[in-house]
Amino acid sequence: MQAYRDVLTIGETMVIFQSHQLGSIENIASMSLKIGGAESNFAIGLARLGESVEWISQLGKDSFGSLILKRVRGEGVQTNHVVFSDIGPTGLLFKEQITTDMMNVYYYRKDSAASHMTKEIVNNVSFENLKFLHVTGITPALSDSCYELTMHSIQLAKQQGAKIIFDPNIRFKLWSKEKAYKVLHEISALSDYILVGGEEASFLTNLQEPLEMCEKLKTKYDQVIVLKCGETGCYVYDGELYHVPGFPVKAVVDTVGAGDAFAAGFTHGLLQGRNMKECAKIGNAMGAFVIQQFGDIEGLPTKEVLYAFLENGKETSDVIR
Repeated sequence: MQAYRDVLTIGETMVIFQSHQLGSIENIASMSLKIGGAESNFAIGLARLGESVEWISQLGKDSFGSLILKRVRGEGVQTNHVVFSDIGPTGLLFKEQITTDMMNVYYYRKDSAASHMTKEIVNNVSFENLKFLHVTGITPALSDSCYELTMHSIQLAKQQGAKIIFDPNIRFKLWSKEKAYKVLHEISALSDYILVGGEEASFLTNLQEPLEMCEKLKTKYDQVIVLKCGETGCYVYDGELYHVPGFPVKAVVDTVGAGDAFAAGFTHGLLQGRNMKECAKIGNAMGAFVIQQFGDIEGLPTKEVLYAFLENGKETSDVIR
């Protein structure tokens, strides 16, 4: 029996090896074991905010896959349709923090179990009563079969009246710029909410100004474009462009996962019936939390911590007594 959930997302999660020291991996004595993947980061962010969300993926029959499933499920994310396969291993990722402003990311995900996902993975998945399908540009970049899975899932979700939230999350290490441009525009045209970074928007539109980029990305009258601008916040365009300021932080530690956190906060706002500005403000706050800790998900706040932050405009105290 399908457990009730409001949000569904599908994609690859990897085990992350990350050092807490600055410098090249060749000079690092030890690394921490973490997990990360745009879709599971998003799902965990929503679950910590008390929302019902399901994540679907295919993991290798190895200890890395078991670790991922336990951690994602342990966060309260539904994982009923996650499968294990011996067709490929669980993907790995290494983060090399060269300086505070420079990070190298090394993927070991070619021919991973997740890259062999097909549209059949959602054969027994109900899209009925689903409110949002969250899609990124990473899953269709993994393989042709993952592209087919993405498009098939969008079709099934739209047939049931669900809204599509799209984060392009461009990864040029996974596919060519030409193919990325074509597919991302294809998905954008089917989406209701597009959450795009500044450089991504420039790539997709060949423009630079926020209003011009948003106008070009918006292809339907009821579509909402959110242009993420890092520490300065974001722009929201729904026919009118307005800026939503970001939140200052004391120190930026690791920016990976900030966009996924934003998407989780924005979607939480939608689920709570907030207006677009409020949704974007929640997204900005989520991103501010994540970049202050190492790892993709470690900084994701609970609902109580998030709303205390939003109420005060800053974290409540340096020391909780």
